[in-house]
Amino acid sequence: MDDRTYTAEATPGETVTVAGWVHEIRDLGGIAFLILRDTTGRIQIKFEKDEMDDDLVETGLGVSRESVVAVTGEVNEEPRAPTDVEIVPDTVEVLSAADTELPLDPTGKVDAELSTRLDNRTLDLRREAGQAVFEIRSEIQAAVRDAFREADATEINTPKIVATGTEGGTELFPITYFGREAFMNQSPQLFKQLVAGSNLERVFEIGPIFRAEEHNTPRHLNEATSIDFEGAFCDHNDAMDVCESVVVAAYEAVAENCGEELDALGIDELEVPETPFPRISYEEVIERINATGVLDEQLVWGDDLPTEGEKALGDDVGGHYFITDWPAEIKPFYIMDHDDDDQLSTGFDMMHPRMELVSGGQREHRREKLIGGFEAQGLDSDAFEYYTKMFRYGMPPHAGWGLGAERLIMTMLDLDNIREAVLFPRDRQRLSP
Repeated sequence: MDDRTYTAEATPGETVTVAGWVHEIRDLGGIAFLILRDTTGRIQIKFEKDEMDDDLVETGLGVSRESVVAVTGEVNEEPRAPTDVEIVPDTVEVLSAADTELPLDPTGKVDAELSTRLDNRTLDLRREAGQAVFEIRSEIQAAVRDAFREADATEINTPKIVATGTEGGTELFPITYFGREAFMNQSPQLFKQLVAGSNLERVFEIGPIFRAEEHNTPRHLNEATSIDFEGAFCDHNDAMDVCESVVVAAYEAVAENCGEELDALGIDELEVPETPFPRISYEEVIERINATGVLDEQLVWGDDLPTEGEKALGDDVGGHYFITDWPAEIKPFYIMDHDDDDQLSTGFDMMHPRMELVSGGQREHRREKLIGGFEAQGLDSDAFEYYTKMFRYGMPPHAGWGLGAERLIMTMLDLDNIREAVLFPRDRQRLSP
């Protein structure tokens, strides 16, 4: 509609055409109001029944909520209106009528279960809070891209259909690829390493990953968005520095540019994480979690960190932090061990007090040791020949990480369920819409 005016731009004294959704209708007898909503806000449409054509009144007040309408009329000042202006309509055109029975209330006055919201995502995103999450998500992705460019990284796109899984195992979605078995990629890990070994050196990607894990928790998805970095001539400390800067940049951008969206989510002020993030060794983490007394059994070297232990430590630290120097035996084959202690890896995790956000480390760039890592973890190195052969041709030291975009959003906005940070989530039960 070339002649359309957004509601936020409607100026007193002008005759405009606005278009959007019928947010609600208030009938006070001789006078009634239609509240029209578009992406910029809402505006009041006033109907003085005795002074208007009956057909115009019937059309404007007979339309169901969430119908799409176009209204043409003069804009007048009205201090009692929600936005201090109102439109007296000359015409009302119903562009698309909505059913009178809605599966959820887009005004947000009546709560709906998350499953109902996800089943009716288009309606759900007409709520201010629902829309706010994805405006913020867009801002985060823009800020992350800018931060990577500041770090001299080039954006890349790697395959999502692969012949082998990044880390082997059974957590893969198989597909048929022209009569051959293939898989949806778990991670861009191996491909971003190959590109970092080229003359591009520092690279990043924001893209989907697929994990066939049978989770059913508020913080796991089977299709997620991973924010990945890989840098040549970087060690694990350099990679942590980049990670820290990217996360802080995301927070700063949202705090500066998303005030209205934060208000819609009930967040008065977004606290930007302080830097530097603490870097705590795995050994110290074990000791500190054990000291909290939250676990029935004490953790020992080599144990995975249970959720309740991570939460207790997060409460103690009180902000984002890194766990460093993980046991070599529990990190993937491509993570380099410390030269002076092969029991310790250069792997790290970056944590929010609620959960893990990032996994990373320095990569093993020496081919013989890389092949040994395959064998130690029971993987067939021949299946990864496309990857390992490039290490014959001069692979520089390199390091990187992967950050879960939805987890970043979930923890930043204190969402109850990670599915709230995804337009159309995929989990064990949900394949549609």
